[in-house]
Amino acid sequence: MTLLAIDWSAFAANLGQFILAFSILIVLHELGHFLTAKWFGCRVEKFYLFFNPWFSLWKKKIGETEYGIGWIPLGGYVKISGMIDESMDKEAMKLPPQPYEFRAKPAWQRLIIMLAGVIINFVLALVIFAMILFVWGEEKIPVANLKYGIYADSLATSAGLRSGDLVTAINGKTLVYQDDLPKGIFMSENAKLTVKRDGKDTTVIIPDGFVSKLTKSKQKRFVYPALLPIVDTVTDAKFVQGDFKKGDKFLALNGTPYTYAQDYQIAIPKLSGKDVTLTLLRNNTDTLNTVVKIKDDGTIGFGFNTVFDVIETEKKEYSFFQSIPAGTRFGMEKLGEYIEGIRLLFVSKEHKVNENLGSVISIGKTFGGEWDWHRFWTMTALFSIILAFMNILPIPALDGGHALFTLIEMITGRKPSDKFMEYAQLVGMVLLLGLMAYAIGLDIFRLFR
Repeated sequence: MTLLAIDWSAFAANLGQFILAFSILIVLHELGHFLTAKWFGCRVEKFYLFFNPWFSLWKKKIGETEYGIGWIPLGGYVKISGMIDESMDKEAMKLPPQPYEFRAKPAWQRLIIMLAGVIINFVLALVIFAMILFVWGEEKIPVANLKYGIYADSLATSAGLRSGDLVTAINGKTLVYQDDLPKGIFMSENAKLTVKRDGKDTTVIIPDGFVSKLTKSKQKRFVYPALLPIVDTVTDAKFVQGDFKKGDKFLALNGTPYTYAQDYQIAIPKLSGKDVTLTLLRNNTDTLNTVVKIKDDGTIGFGFNTVFDVIETEKKEYSFFQSIPAGTRFGMEKLGEYIEGIRLLFVSKEHKVNENLGSVISIGKTFGGEWDWHRFWTMTALFSIILAFMNILPIPALDGGHALFTLIEMITGRKPSDKFMEYAQLVGMVLLLGLMAYAIGLDIFRLFR
């Protein structure tokens, strides 16, 4: 891997979206802690976006609180007086509790302060999902509308699928929308697919190791709606002999017949810089050969019909008030899928931690390499719901760990000592930093692999 091999425009788009998305999530998460702390009369010493060891990119003190931006974009924090947190301010904890300190507040107030950030992130995710449905609606491809079945890439072919297949059920459950096929296979162990092939029903059982192979490939999809290679637009093609026009159907490339548009989209870039012969069918009657030069970037200067030209999708629009319950249902489904994914890491031989765990590098790539507001807000909502779930886990140094100790105090009537909380915070921080270092190491290994 070299620096020249990096697509810098895609890198910039991913980086910009990552910073913006997580800035929104972090600020609102910490604002939940901040507002509830102020509400209950706690003094908030610092409010920071990103971490700031040794120095800050920007800071300004307003009243009793220092607001700032750190230089490590891995989180953020509010420092509440009298609370054992990332700052590990042991000296302040040796002094008698003051009325404005976190430790002086009743347990129920401390519990609300600790859970406020998680609640904000969870509600934010549902609100964003609702607004996505309100603005863009929901568009899916019904399986019944796949005119030519699916196009199976090499990964799908290794699982026993073929181009032209129509998958009608997964594990006996009818598959209504094509969009749910990859997810259904990924979330199953040796999924059993009912497939209509050449007009007959057959069964395809996903083999051992396929889901692991899919995870390693980092592909979002491995089956696509199959399309016939019919020309829709011609832009700057460099013809050596003949031409092609809107409506022409490709039959062969350099004498090799291909059936689907995707076959040509895979084969053509491999012949960049060369003259190739395309066999065409024009007006459904005339067969002719056209010689065209493939440009150095692997394109010819034409476009095939798209999915939306050929296949009738199902588009559902939502009014503002309809989008609220629909967005809530959608968010709960995504939370359920994420929790199921976590469960599979522990019980499935197909889902391995070292193949699924990733750091900011993996997260950044999920934005797709270009600025797309629909995708941006979708990913932001997903990360918000994930952030809420991860923070509520009962691990010291996370909100869930603090909340657990507070609940134990409320039930038993005994408050953990400051010394115990210091050790718990330290252990939690070591665990989290170790996990973060492991995730970054995995991502670096994948980059060079």
